[in-house]
Amino acid sequence: MRTTPTGPSDPASQPADGPAASPEVEDRTAGRDDGGPDRVVPTWADPVAAQASEAVGGPWGRHAVTGRALFWTPLRICLLFTTSVLALAWLKQAPCSDGNWAGSVQYTHFCYSDTVPLFGLHGLDDGAIPYLDSAVEYPVLTGGLMLAAAWLARGYDALADAVGLLPAVPAVQSYYIATCLLLSLCALLLTRAVLGTAGRRPWDAAMIGLSPLLLVHAFTNWDLLAVALAGLGLWAWARRRPVAAGVLLGLGVAAKLYPLLLLGALFLLCLRAGRLGVWLRTAGAAVVAWAAVNVPVAVLAPENWSRFFRLNGQRAADPDSLWNIAITVSDGRLFDGPLAEGETPVVLNAVVAVCVLLAFAALAWLTLAAPVRPRVGQVAFLLLAAFLLLNKVWSPQFSLWLLPLAVLARPRWRSLLAWQATEALLWVPRMLWYLGTGNRGVEVEWFFLAVTIRDAAVLALMALVVRDVWHPDADVVRTSWPGVDDPAGGVLDHAEDRHVLRRRSAQPGPQEADLLGVGGGVAGGLQDDGAVGRPRHLDQ
Repeated sequence: MRTTPTGPSDPASQPADGPAASPEVEDRTAGRDDGGPDRVVPTWADPVAAQASEAVGGPWGRHAVTGRALFWTPLRICLLFTTSVLALAWLKQAPCSDGNWAGSVQYTHFCYSDTVPLFGLHGLDDGAIPYLDSAVEYPVLTGGLMLAAAWLARGYDALADAVGLLPAVPAVQSYYIATCLLLSLCALLLTRAVLGTAGRRPWDAAMIGLSPLLLVHAFTNWDLLAVALAGLGLWAWARRRPVAAGVLLGLGVAAKLYPLLLLGALFLLCLRAGRLGVWLRTAGAAVVAWAAVNVPVAVLAPENWSRFFRLNGQRAADPDSLWNIAITVSDGRLFDGPLAEGETPVVLNAVVAVCVLLAFAALAWLTLAAPVRPRVGQVAFLLLAAFLLLNKVWSPQFSLWLLPLAVLARPRWRSLLAWQATEALLWVPRMLWYLGTGNRGVEVEWFFLAVTIRDAAVLALMALVVRDVWHPDADVVRTSWPGVDDPAGGVLDHAEDRHVLRRRSAQPGPQEADLLGVGGGVAGGLQDDGAVGRPRHLDQ
């Protein structure tokens, strides 16, 4: 009985007219005997990439060689993709950059960003320091990014006044430009992290660089900071550096709370593999990193520091949430009923908490019962997607959280573009609803329809990932290269399982019996294999 899950052994077939490999590449193609390239070629493995390549001469051909590029490596090309999309995102946001939103330009031009109104609201224009001088409704590291952008903007304004050659712009515009530059750096770091985490699929990072979601929401809020830190944390985990991964994930939690869910996903996988000791090191490093950022601020300004936590408890259902649709349809009778200003929705909070816990329990069962241990990207994506669907708040830029995890979970262009198209299109009825019907906007029903379509797309993507988990022979990552288990797994990659929920099968085939370890397991019981572990303000 095989106990080490290596995944399906057959790679994607190489076309008959595929490229020849250079001698250097042949030395690096361990595990392959066909002399092929040392990485997955997108135009061979993905029909959308193959079709798109017709615009530049067609799929990678017989006389092409991989591994010899002096400058245009996959990393640099993916970074170029990201830079190009960020430039387009900046052009989209340009009408709103100077803070002159007369005539509701932020809605008519679809360029709303939280960063512009909060510049004055939190006194950054007067040199206020977040938390110490102003109660910021974000975690501490996000407030730090706001402060860094304000310092850069003031430095530019002072230089423009002194030199006279630089263009003078309103203070809010220089702040916004500085913010966009810092967020662009985060997007580039995210692209690098995904490329490093993808193993022999470096071109999967192009799905980050060419993302419609990045085009629409890169500068809507400061979420790219947390997304980049979470991506770097997963990269460190993939490189078997659990302490560094914990530090980066802890800093991510200090920017947005959601990277805490990634630690939950790693816990489930480490539980199955019997690697809880490694997980504890990662979690401990995350706690230390989070505390190092938060404790000083909590001591100096406890009331302002805690505002983020209080506000999230007091918030009603967000417009994007399924709970808000249900409350609206019931004329406000569901859950807590009509609430006074600042009143906490106790019933709604309890229902959401129970639903999220049930989703975590279902994912735990799937992780422990799957025939082959799921990959990190798959479990993390499913957990975060379920959280967003069930949470009472889904601000539009929150979807950026899902982007790198979706790429790692199921790197297929068609399904990813279909989901992101719904996210991008949702921005249009949202802005038109905010505009109001009196200004040629739309009714809320159109917005709810777009939300429902987006949620259905996320559910469909989750279903595809669950299918890949339950039938690992359909997992494009595991079938793309011989002997691949989990490129992002780190210490989990090719590790033997220790705790598995066995499934009974009446007449298992040879492969199923091998994957499930049938023979002596009790259906539905946790078993020990005995193997040694190897509405205008969008967000808080």
